[in-house]
Amino acid sequence: MSQVGQAPGAFVETRDGRRLTYEQAGDPNGQAVFVLHGTPGSRFSGQHPDPARVSAAGLWVITYDRPGYGGSDRQPGRSVADCVADVALIADELGIERFAVTGGSGGGPHSLAVAAGLPERVTRAEANVSPAPYDASDLDYFQGMDPANVKEFQWALAGEDRLRAELEREARRVLDRLDEDPTALLSDFELSDADRDVLGQEVVRERMRLSFREAVAAGVWGWVDDDLAFLRPWGFELTDIRVPVQIRYGVGDVLVPAAHGAWLARHIPNATEIADTDAGHLSTPDEHLERLRQFVFG
Repeated sequence: MSQVGQAPGAFVETRDGRRLTYEQAGDPNGQAVFVLHGTPGSRFSGQHPDPARVSAAGLWVITYDRPGYGGSDRQPGRSVADCVADVALIADELGIERFAVTGGSGGGPHSLAVAAGLPERVTRAEANVSPAPYDASDLDYFQGMDPANVKEFQWALAGEDRLRAELEREARRVLDRLDEDPTALLSDFELSDADRDVLGQEVVRERMRLSFREAVAAGVWGWVDDDLAFLRPWGFELTDIRVPVQIRYGVGDVLVPAAHGAWLARHIPNATEIADTDAGHLSTPDEHLERLRQFVFG
């Protein structure tokens, strides 16, 4: 499966010869923050549609396509922790010594990995509506999770070949409907009223069109490798995180149940827990930008 992507973006080359594609927006003299996209997603997922608003917030936002997504080459068999070297490389390329990092949904574990792996560079970290480790003790992983999401994890548990075939079928279905219904990726989910309100906004729908097309521009390998990585050991210990961490989750979330966020908050030293009773899994670009500003500046 192949689709034409969007603008090529900037890129760096890793030591093992992979291309990593990234975007930046805002004020280079502002507070640098890496925003790590969800699953599936792309470098466009975490960028506000109005860069001037990002600058006005005093932020310099950097996003990138994880390996296998968009313009970034695949890294077969990658772990969650493998993102640490990629984030460090992009930060070096941009001359950024210290930065905050946040990740939403599938980006949450990757944000925590960067916090654990780069304590001398990360000022603070956030995991937003993030899953917990699959082997988490005292957590029923699938309780409260929508059956459509459980089904995807079952594909991943069946192995790479089954997962790839199913996600290729899913991607084709979504792409066929994307222009008329950019929410097609979530059409099988029984979402909360809060999430349905978010999806009703055209700015959100347009961002979903842009991000999903780019996410699968070179196939579904990024999506596949994310799902497989979540089910394996993440490659770092949560108890090793020493930078300030914020765990935020929506009480009405059916994609990543609130119990996952609560579990992370209990198992990360000195984590700040924010349980948003009025939220589900999604947020508008303006809500995300305001939360980002509050997170970065404390």
